[in-house]
Amino acid sequence: MIDNGHGDFHERISRSFERQGAMRTLGAELTRVTPGVVEIELPFDMKLTQQHGILHAGVISAALDSACSYAAYTLIEPEASILTIEFKVNLMSPGRGERFLFRGEITKPGSTIIVADGRGYAVSDGPAKLIASMTSTLMVIRGREGISE
Repeated sequence: MIDNGHGDFHERISRSFERQGAMRTLGAELTRVTPGVVEIELPFDMKLTQQHGILHAGVISAALDSACSYAAYTLIEPEASILTIEFKVNLMSPGRGERFLFRGEITKPGSTIIVADGRGYAVSDGPAKLIASMTSTLMVIRGREGISE
């Protein structure tokens, strides 16, 4: 476990997540916030599918990006913020399930650049199925007007 020494990041991340219109539109919930790991879940909704009735790659990417970004938030000081500067997504299996779980986990912490890995899972009656992975590079932002928390 990563000891960040930056106080109650859980409350700060919860407030930030509530302000995300994109995650609200998707029906996503923040379900786990621990040092270096964040999970976001969302229910299946036909409005989020592509033409074949499976979860759209853009939805998967957005949820993984948020999970990775908030995992990075757990490591930074309260007055700093995070912006994604690059990510790569591998879509491994069709997004079919009753619910979806997106986990972001820090691979390499840093004071300016943080690297995170994300995994997306489809959840139904049986075991969760890996549907996507992401590698994300994030930049810590300090003192920039209009970008905070």
